[in-house]
Amino acid sequence: MTSNERANSIITDSLVNEYKQNGAVCIRNFLTHSEIDLLRQGIDENLANPSPRFKVASRPDDTGRFVEDFCTWEANPYYKQFIYESPCAAVAGLLMGSSISRLYHDHLLVKEANTKQVTPWHQDQPYYNIAGNQTCSFWIPIDPVSRHSTLEFIAGSHRDGHWFMPRTFMSLEAKWFPEGTLEEIPNIEDNRDAFPIIGWPVEPGDAIAFHMLTLHGARGTMPNEGRRRVFSVRFLGDDVRHSPRKWITSPDFSDITEQIKPGDAMDHPRFPIIWKSS
Repeated sequence: MTSNERANSIITDSLVNEYKQNGAVCIRNFLTHSEIDLLRQGIDENLANPSPRFKVASRPDDTGRFVEDFCTWEANPYYKQFIYESPCAAVAGLLMGSSISRLYHDHLLVKEANTKQVTPWHQDQPYYNIAGNQTCSFWIPIDPVSRHSTLEFIAGSHRDGHWFMPRTFMSLEAKWFPEGTLEEIPNIEDNRDAFPIIGWPVEPGDAIAFHMLTLHGARGTMPNEGRRRVFSVRFLGDDVRHSPRKWITSPDFSDITEQIKPGDAMDHPRFPIIWKSS
């Protein structure tokens, strides 16, 4: 079965509606064993040869360790093969209601067992250099992830297009939009019962797809859990346009700022179109 055929067998009207309403969906048994093995090799390669963007996202006294890396697909043959051959791009296009799926970037996230560092509640898009509504990110674990340690979402938080203040994860600095220019994220963690929080325990082969404006976060990992290795890949649809910033975005795309005009589609070799509707 081709990736298009697999995508069409996965995507239902109900799933598309759930994505539109909640801003996040869990797709069970999405990937094959060989695709998970490909990602495992890609993650091993990434950790063995990290990019200049690699960072430790946990404190030195943490009982575990949380590391991230970004934008390595061009140098990582396993990631590149996965991005081009898996059904992710096609599924993203169908969920977004777009005629194309354009690759934005890849993102590695590894939390070791008993990592205390949380991923604070945030939206992805305010960190970026893009404007538009047709967006889709995949969060793909290659290890079992419990309900406690999984990625969680505030259902429907993307629908009004509201942007919240982006901050650094550990020091909570405003390194992007100036202080006071965007509304602060409410205190979700201390008031969990007041918010429509959704999340799923996941196994290798499952994937979570979500909108780049959906509020999301994750707790640390439990002592009795193993590593939580996750590959994330993000796609853009028809309406997404270049929105250059006066600051360094995360990831840093300052090297292409002058190569794409403001308001133009993200038409650049760094952001190839992976899928087109037939």
